[in-house]
Amino acid sequence: MFEAKALSVDHKDLIHDITFDYYGRRMATCSSDQSVKVWDLSENGEWLCTSSWKTHSGSVWRVVWAHPEFGQVLATCSFDRTACVWEEQIADSSSAGAGPKSSVSGSHWVKRATLVDSRTSVTDIAFAPKHIGLHLATCSTDGYVRVYEAPDVMNLSQWTLMHEISCKNGCSCITWNPSRVHSPMIAVGIDAPSTSSGQLQIYELNETLRRWQRIENIVTISEPVHDVAFAPNLGRSYHTLAVASKDVRVFTLSPSRDAASQYSKLDIRQPAQFDEAASQIWRVEWNVTGTILASAGDDGCVRMYKANHLDNWKCIKVLKGDLTEAQSTAGSVLGTGTSQPIRDTPIWLSDVQQL
Repeated sequence: MFEAKALSVDHKDLIHDITFDYYGRRMATCSSDQSVKVWDLSENGEWLCTSSWKTHSGSVWRVVWAHPEFGQVLATCSFDRTACVWEEQIADSSSAGAGPKSSVSGSHWVKRATLVDSRTSVTDIAFAPKHIGLHLATCSTDGYVRVYEAPDVMNLSQWTLMHEISCKNGCSCITWNPSRVHSPMIAVGIDAPSTSSGQLQIYELNETLRRWQRIENIVTISEPVHDVAFAPNLGRSYHTLAVASKDVRVFTLSPSRDAASQYSKLDIRQPAQFDEAASQIWRVEWNVTGTILASAGDDGCVRMYKANHLDNWKCIKVLKGDLTEAQSTAGSVLGTGTSQPIRDTPIWLSDVQQL
């Protein structure tokens, strides 16, 4: 069963991103009005805006939460060519006026760092999985992925640029592989017109050489890629990657060590492709177990997909922007489906209670 409710967020322009914290009880939104809002879930199930502040001098494309082990930390990226790191602090009399106030929690958000290495718009940011440490990856339209590290997690004002990876074309999105048993891996989406280097690139970090290497180009995608997301890996021998482009695609990446190389070799399969004409897909996201994929696109719907034990995928639910359910579209290995990014106010939230 699905429950949905509308939420008026009072942004003054388009909303580009919505993200939940690790526990799902806090939410952050960002917009072209250059602001970020933080929301807390009250005991009666209502979302309350507890902080709102201007973060950049241009449109804010993405906002992400760090793992709570590192505190209440947010990162944002913007058209103004910067990425910023923010930390929530409990307000006291000595810190009055130090940052954007929270009307409910009595806390405020402090800008700890501004990352200014990009020469063009920073299109996406992503914190690394907790086991890697406090690392932050950014990608930009200048064609570079930059990986930063906070050497002291107690001092978030210091971030070191550890790696700068040239992707040769403008980057639109980035995701970390959450697997603990595999070397650090990231997938990068390209939003430039079809290129020989592929619209989706996979990079792996060689722990010995301390260098990122491109290990795969997925050239079967010819349209610009808008979003990528690795699924949580709960005991699988392979990795699952979702891609949002003109359609939704699911790839499985089975790693094997190449004896002639210090990097992994990936056996890549595409078990699912969901396509609906004249509708771009803007966001894809997995549930916590990596078994259900949600997508959002231009048609104003959120679609959810699930695979059976034979790895045959189908659309199991369609939620329309007016908070009603639409007829789900059955699909097998190749099915149909799309949906929409959150682009305007009000937003609506759905809770999956059971499938």
